[in-house]
Amino acid sequence: MRETLGRRSALRSLAGVLVAALAVGAAACSGDDPGGSSAAEAGPNGIDDGTELTLWTRAPLEKQAKLLVDAYNSSHQNKVKLTVVPNDDYVAKVGAAAGSGALPDLFAADIVYVPSWVNQGLFQDLSTNINGLGFKGSINKGHLSAGTLDGKEHVLPFVLDLSMLFWNKQLFRDAGLNPEKAPATLQEYASAAKAVQALKKDGVYGTAAGLNCGGCLVFTWFPAIWAGGGEVLNGDGTESKLADDTAQKVYHTWRDLWTSGAVLPSSAGETGPTWTAGFTEGKVGLMFYPATLLSSTPFDVGVAGIPGPDGGASTFVGGDGIGVSKDSKKAAQAWNFLSWMMSEDAQVEVLAKNKDVVSRADLATNKYAAEDPRLVTINEVAGKGDTPVALNFQQAFNAPNSPWLTLVRNQVLNGSGDLRKENAEITAVLKQ
Repeated sequence: MRETLGRRSALRSLAGVLVAALAVGAAACSGDDPGGSSAAEAGPNGIDDGTELTLWTRAPLEKQAKLLVDAYNSSHQNKVKLTVVPNDDYVAKVGAAAGSGALPDLFAADIVYVPSWVNQGLFQDLSTNINGLGFKGSINKGHLSAGTLDGKEHVLPFVLDLSMLFWNKQLFRDAGLNPEKAPATLQEYASAAKAVQALKKDGVYGTAAGLNCGGCLVFTWFPAIWAGGGEVLNGDGTESKLADDTAQKVYHTWRDLWTSGAVLPSSAGETGPTWTAGFTEGKVGLMFYPATLLSSTPFDVGVAGIPGPDGGASTFVGGDGIGVSKDSKKAAQAWNFLSWMMSEDAQVEVLAKNKDVVSRADLATNKYAAEDPRLVTINEVAGKGDTPVALNFQQAFNAPNSPWLTLVRNQVLNGSGDLRKENAEITAVLKQ
């Protein structure tokens, strides 16, 4: 991981909130005394006594959440009741529940939200339990770090989602490209997209992106900057570096792709819900794509890290962390689910078996990964990625009409705008 991870305790000491609706609830409902047995009092594996637990997750991780919950429920006395919430509604739902003391026993959170929600006391302290795991040192450090405040850990990785370069091998063959060779640079990526576009197949385009989706662009374009040796934020997450030379090369490449007609036209208005659909339907040659969709992509694809302008490879180590909510009175039983979730049985026989990324480095070379070289590639690239964290990340990057989204649309779609000024506007939001 990059230097960002080592500076997060300083970041979290900053005043500020991610979602204004949570502030009142966090102040009114402290997580210090949940009222039932704490997770720490339950021993290393928690309590499995037939208790019903509630768990919330957002829709993009529904497949993995259901796999884990179904496997747990079929092998334990405790039963987990899963609620899947539309992605766009999740922050508001968590905010409303936090304010009224009605959070579920367990809830997952996009990793970029975790630091702020931990700061606001929405998760219980799991330090004793996590420190008791013999494999703690192999747990994904980005997710653990995101949930650490004042040396206390509050979340574990729920599902890792990495951004990767995917390509349609058949369209590569049709375009005269080597279907077994990944583009090594961003320029080679653009050349491959134009080659697919030159096929002039009805409804087929070279590439696609979520050009009206700040979160999609963070997930897929930040790695190209990292791969090129650039940074997107300063160490404490209060200054944007998105007008630097490496970032400019990324914008210029995509501006060229857009003006050449090699980008799926609907990308311009894509706000997120269907940003990967064109590729999944076989209508896009290559794109930066979530690794979690590997198992549900219905044709032969190649997988590689996201390249920088002149080479390298990186990924956005995204996905969700999960913890016990401040409102749960069943922390000991909730820990039983979490400790099982991190076990080899769950990580390998549930996640890896279904072509998902494991959260433990010591299990990265499991038997299922060995059967599919693409999984080995994904696990290897995970170690080259990053998880940027800023308390005002949502407002600066993910929110509709965020200054980041304005910057990208001006640079790529409009070919205009004042890059330095737009970057300064991102910094202004990060410093609020």
